[in-house]
Amino acid sequence: MCDELDTELSYYRRLLHGRLDLLQFEQRRRRGDETRSLIEALPEILAGDVAETRSHETVLRDLPIEPPDMGAGNRPIDRILGDDFLAHLPTISDDELTSIADELTTTERAVSADRRAVYAALEEILEELTRRYRDGLANVDQLLQQG
Repeated sequence: MCDELDTELSYYRRLLHGRLDLLQFEQRRRRGDETRSLIEALPEILAGDVAETRSHETVLRDLPIEPPDMGAGNRPIDRILGDDFLAHLPTISDDELTSIADELTTTERAVSADRRAVYAALEEILEELTRRYRDGLANVDQLLQQG
């Protein structure tokens, strides 16, 4: 269950990071720091975070190619991820762009906090299992015979 939650939360984070990267590019373009169009830079924008993320992760694991079944539409994050602001990016005001980026950042922090809570719960479970085996309260051979 923890793995499923982690996969779901990781997927959400990647979606949020992708949107943030696109917004940050548009902000740089508007300031004149970037001369390419969003379409020209899109492959670099979408691929750039993967290498950086991989180099900073302590545990490397591949996420499934298929998105997890998250019951879309049932969670508050679905509203922000379902927003169609990308289709209207060129017409969004600078202030609105900043507001959207702030909302995405806040949401990403909440998802990251949820992910840390999943890891903490998993750690507690593993510690309890270790204690039970160490103290003789659980037996691997019996467990294998039941399966």
